[in-house]
Amino acid sequence: MRIPHRQLSSTVLRAVVEEFVTRDGTDHSSVDQRIADVIRQLDAGSVELQFDTGTATCNILPCEGDLGSR
Repeated sequence: MRIPHRQLSSTVLRAVVEEFVTRDGTDHSSVDQRIADVIRQLDAGSVELQFDTGTATCNILPCEGDLGSR
């Protein structure tokens, strides 16, 4: 299920994005920078926030039709 990220408060959006970017724990770059990068991608429309009802988790996925050219 697609979640319009602009309908979330900035606090909730940041928490969702932070959970996503720190999920696997293998990237040692700045968490704040990764969060800012993902929020920029959400605002640009190249990725979207999806809720998976089967796993009850939020994921950030490329928008359909986006081949990563942005």
